[in-house]
Amino acid sequence: MSTTHAPVLVGVIGGSGLYKLDNLTFVREIVVETPWGFPSSPLVIFTLPPLASSPNAPGPEVAFISRHGVDHSIPPSEVNGRANIAALKSIGVEAIVAFSAVGSLREEIAPGDFIIPSQIIDRTKGIRPSTFFSGLNVVVHAMFGDPFDLQLTAHITPLVKAALGDVKVHDDKTVVVMEGPQFSTRAESKMYRQWGGDIINMSTIPEAKLAREAEISYALICTSTDYDAWREGEQPVTVEEVVKTLHGNAHLSKKVAEAILPSVHAIVAEGNTLTETKGCMKFSCVTRKEGWSQEAREKLGFVLGYFRE
Repeated sequence: MSTTHAPVLVGVIGGSGLYKLDNLTFVREIVVETPWGFPSSPLVIFTLPPLASSPNAPGPEVAFISRHGVDHSIPPSEVNGRANIAALKSIGVEAIVAFSAVGSLREEIAPGDFIIPSQIIDRTKGIRPSTFFSGLNVVVHAMFGDPFDLQLTAHITPLVKAALGDVKVHDDKTVVVMEGPQFSTRAESKMYRQWGGDIINMSTIPEAKLAREAEISYALICTSTDYDAWREGEQPVTVEEVVKTLHGNAHLSKKVAEAILPSVHAIVAEGNTLTETKGCMKFSCVTRKEGWSQEAREKLGFVLGYFRE
């Protein structure tokens, strides 16, 4: 643990436009140095509303990290995903709700809509470190058939819909993750549609992979900003168009976070709902234990206690 405080069980990763949760009560900032460096921003700790069972006590704490930095100075390909996930794990986080702006690949997913995806198509190019296990002479394979925690996703979906009211929420969709920083060509955008992609962003990989390796339940809430480049007879997406929609989406994302996080914290704390990710890496290492180097034990022990044993 990087702090003497009680574990913070739930983390939030904010994407483009969502740089803080100023509708919650600020408590403190934590600067965490991990074996993979420093995260994108300090971990900002907020309190949720008091529990009904303890109305006079402070509410549960949640941790927030800004994926692209507090000034949005880190491009997608340079986000230190390993440090971000490891820092959250080090303070006790067991579930992450991440937010991301996305482009729409479907007519029915309009700018301003919210989406909770269930699948990923990875179109990143190997530039981003996507595992904690590289360079340590330790071979580990993580299950990733369902890249988001299905139990966490199922829990938050009705809560998001209730929080947003008349705003349309789509679920069970596929997000394409591209390298960037350029947007798609028209040909690429059409190809992703043919592959079954519904939305597209530049951030979910390696974040989801690293969360799985760290045995953290991970779910993604997306906000649509544009129609990417696939629509014939229309100009491709521009930054001006994206930024314009981001402002409204950020306000709604804060509203969603405030509405769902108490329930997310409750199911993490009770310990019986989110069972898919717990212990999922325990038998994933192929390399014999006697072959683990001291460096591997120290670095990997930061996120997985098995390697300290």
